[in-house]
Amino acid sequence: MSRTRSRVLFERALVMPEDLNPWRTIGFRLLLVTILLLCLTVILWLDREGLQDHADNHISFSDVVYFAMVTITTVGYGDIVPITPRARMIDAFVITPLRAFVWVMFFGTAYQLALKQFTEGYRMAKLKASLEHHTIVCGVGHTGLAAIKELLAKGTNPEQILAIDIRDERVRAAVELGIVAIRGDATHEAALQDAAVQKAKALIISTGRDDTNTLILLTVRQLHTDIRILVSAKESENVKLLKQAGANTIITPASFGGCMLAASVDSHHLAQYLQDLITAGGRIDLIEERVQAQDVGKTAGDLLPDVLLRVYRRGHIISLRDLQGDERLNEGDMVLLLRQPANHD
Repeated sequence: MSRTRSRVLFERALVMPEDLNPWRTIGFRLLLVTILLLCLTVILWLDREGLQDHADNHISFSDVVYFAMVTITTVGYGDIVPITPRARMIDAFVITPLRAFVWVMFFGTAYQLALKQFTEGYRMAKLKASLEHHTIVCGVGHTGLAAIKELLAKGTNPEQILAIDIRDERVRAAVELGIVAIRGDATHEAALQDAAVQKAKALIISTGRDDTNTLILLTVRQLHTDIRILVSAKESENVKLLKQAGANTIITPASFGGCMLAASVDSHHLAQYLQDLITAGGRIDLIEERVQAQDVGKTAGDLLPDVLLRVYRRGHIISLRDLQGDERLNEGDMVLLLRQPANHD
């Protein structure tokens, strides 16, 4: 069950939507500065009569390129100077604003390349302070990404979802959905603590490897004993082990998919109905909730148009047969309901 941890702690990084492609941003800045230099060179060349070279009193094209470079990046050396009113106006109202703009670009690039690492701690601390009662997704493969999309479709605030993955491309895929992600190894306590796991309400583990899932599960249980943990198991034989390790819910996508396929052999609409039942935007919702105060003492028939499917009471399941009789809801019951969404007639 052990696994080599290929990422060390200092390689953890917080990734937000604005961080998707810093090198593309840097490349764009360099291209923009190059275009500005070319434009300035053309302007100065057309007005070269307004410049004077103290070295030889002759302005060549190389002198113009040199003057454009040193004046846009510094205040110049004084060897070439504007001598006509128009050249001085160009220097005042064209070159000086461009110089300020280029310096802002340079500082932005320096931040992108070097200074950002010094602000990482501040951003991480600010994120941890803002997170509470959130959902963490460890592993953003096909299953994890689908879970994030479904959470968003069901109305979960993107700020209440945080993803952790060790692969850059998976982190990028999560951030493109508008959530914050941490590039790091979720088997390390530090990565989970950065995600404020102690304040989270739920954790989804879907790394694609049952040994990694188990290691994350055990690590999380040491940090937060009450958090709800949902695990995707690749192999059915590992379900028992994951349950013993402390998972609240274990889903085996392969087994579930196989059951759906088998059920569809003789049923034309069953698979479509089940998918409609559990996904956002369907014509009917499957709801699990604690019984409302106004519903205490009611029977299944009193809840119409909601359809009461099951009642969970102090660890016991109230059967559908009992629900069709005189069985009444008690305070503290958990109920499973079929409910038609408000946006569907």
